[in-house]
Amino acid sequence: MTLLNNKLEHAHEIVEDSNPTNNIDFQTIISRRLNRRSILKGGTGLTAAAFFGALPLVGCTDDDDSSGNPIGNNDNNAAIPAQGDLKRPETLKFTAVAHSTAETMTVAEGYKAEIILPLGTPLMSGIEDWKDNREQSAESFEWRMGDNHDGMWFFGKKGNGYDAKASENGLLVMNHEYVNSAELSPFGYHVIQDKDASPLFQSRRLASDVRREVNCHGVAVVEMTRRADGKGYEMVPNSKYNRRVTSSTTAQLTGPVAGSDLVKTKFDPTGNQTRGINNNCGAGLSPWGTYLTTEENFLGVFARGQDASQLSAGHNYGRVRYGATENSPGSRYLWHTPDAKDAIITDEFSRWDMTAAGANATDDYRNNFNTFGYITEIDPFDQNSVSQKRTAMGRFAHENCAYAPVEQGKPVVFYMGDDAKGEHIYKFVSKATWSNSDIGGGLKAGDKYLNDGTLYAAVFNEDGSGEWKALIYGQNGLDASNSVLPFNGQDEVLVFARAAADTLGATKMDRPEWVSVSPMTGEVYVTLTNNSNRGVKEDQPLSASNPRSYQVNGKPAGNDNGHIIRWAEAGGDHAALSFEWDIYLFATPYDLAAENLSQLNNTNDLSSPDGLYFDPRGVLWIQTDDGAYTDTTSCMLLAALPGKVSDGTTITTSAGQPTRVGMAASNDNIKRFFVGPEGCEVTGITMTPDFKTLFINIQHPGNTWGAVAGGSIPRSATVMITKEDGGVILAESFDSAENMA
Repeated sequence: MTLLNNKLEHAHEIVEDSNPTNNIDFQTIISRRLNRRSILKGGTGLTAAAFFGALPLVGCTDDDDSSGNPIGNNDNNAAIPAQGDLKRPETLKFTAVAHSTAETMTVAEGYKAEIILPLGTPLMSGIEDWKDNREQSAESFEWRMGDNHDGMWFFGKKGNGYDAKASENGLLVMNHEYVNSAELSPFGYHVIQDKDASPLFQSRRLASDVRREVNCHGVAVVEMTRRADGKGYEMVPNSKYNRRVTSSTTAQLTGPVAGSDLVKTKFDPTGNQTRGINNNCGAGLSPWGTYLTTEENFLGVFARGQDASQLSAGHNYGRVRYGATENSPGSRYLWHTPDAKDAIITDEFSRWDMTAAGANATDDYRNNFNTFGYITEIDPFDQNSVSQKRTAMGRFAHENCAYAPVEQGKPVVFYMGDDAKGEHIYKFVSKATWSNSDIGGGLKAGDKYLNDGTLYAAVFNEDGSGEWKALIYGQNGLDASNSVLPFNGQDEVLVFARAAADTLGATKMDRPEWVSVSPMTGEVYVTLTNNSNRGVKEDQPLSASNPRSYQVNGKPAGNDNGHIIRWAEAGGDHAALSFEWDIYLFATPYDLAAENLSQLNNTNDLSSPDGLYFDPRGVLWIQTDDGAYTDTTSCMLLAALPGKVSDGTTITTSAGQPTRVGMAASNDNIKRFFVGPEGCEVTGITMTPDFKTLFINIQHPGNTWGAVAGGSIPRSATVMITKEDGGVILAESFDSAENMA
């Protein structure tokens, strides 16, 4: 045996590429047969308006008045944290932050950015503080801040319950997406090699290291209270609300998949429970005031041996469609590999091996894989509650979840993206209609709205129109006659949602990440962060909705920098089955003239947009997770003031693809507000209801960050941003004091 020490790749860099289908939508096929350049020039007899359609503006209801007030009213949108009578600023007046690759973070002048709640922070007394020798026990991380903080939300608290407008006290709830193994363990990334073992176990990890990593995934709930000086917050030590939900915590399966044969395991032969939530990336709020966490790169913690003969061809394909091929140890997590004698409970490690090895599914953990990949609801105010995996919302690499403004008597609508190359965008429409009386209703309200409804996948047509296709068993080829993956019930449609969306011809997008809905217009925005396959692989050709593939030596080389797409639902109805779309913003270094289609400059250029958040005033905050521009600048946070769908023009990209782009960027409508430390990703974002504190997260900072954060080990952490004068964030952009809360 030999010892091997090396570093675990960042989970967010393990970009899945498992869509082998050729479901190019019909509009794309048509456009390939036309000369794209001549279309916009009118050479075929078609005007640009005819090509894209003279579609009316939608999503701008009578409630969207000229004064800039958000649509709807505070009663209908009570779960959105908003207070006072702040209008959206007309222009951004702060001084933009310059590009930076420094080891420290930089924030706009007049603001203070400070580090709070880094990895390992104890959430209760009796647990020793973080030590740079990393010798704290693996078990103690059940009561510490986890690693790689990501999506989060601030829940205003009044008394013992949720108050959407409370700012003095609240619960900060956040995801821990993955771990940096080398920085987490006292042994670094420690692997024992045994070439004589079976293929899945030739590399073994220590039980204590795996246990520590399992506990560092999941969600943290932390009670926060306003500091005595009124600027920012501090943790409430020993609060009864402080807790962790980890990859070992029991979770309930709900909705159509609960009890299905597809999720029955040795742990729960009834198929109603599983252990753990995992790879929690972006997050969302429910209209009734609970936390919606997402499971994204869950593939990386599972191993699979040679077992296709034990499965039907369709179920084998369903696994492969999520990247789970035979004879794969998964990523370098290797959670299945510690010696069984070191397990605290019998299946502590074996449950991460999804190989079909027993006589049936309840003899092994072949189906444990199928119990991950869901939107999971947590009630932060009920510390004894069990997390609920809402299977009706589909199973895929969820990035985040955003709901549309709710209206009394209408369905509740949620939007989601599947973050992998060539994957799809979805929405879920509840069967139950909204009642304001459900605000504060906790998980019971979640049962009402999230266990029964319709999941849809998006088709983006070349003419600027779009449609939603329903993932319903028995319709549109989602039945037993499907030759690739026969569907025998709604449970199979949802567990294998990717294959179902393929069948419906859903559009393959450039890695759909965060989703946010404008409180100004009701329009939906999605970051498409990048895609090295765009225009390179035959099954992912250029299209109007994914129109860039950079040229290298005359050949397409993919979309390096990404873009943000948006749409307006027909008639402003979020349950509608059609929409109009355009591309709000093309990300690119400002000096790449051929790709700078949004006219960015050095104060607002960006690459690989990822995190996305509309604050209640209608200011859009954009975060980046980049590898293509980091020689010039570290990842960043920008503030933006978008317009509406169709406020721009038609263009043709450098690859010859026509599309529609929103109005040009300017120093008035988008600026760089914050730049993180070298090596980091800026992610996760939420704001207090009084707009006086902005929280963001820093993942995998560079080695020099350790000293900045206090110590020698670079630790992921939350950054708390306040105005130096204690005032409202971006107050300098408002016309007068009368407009400020």
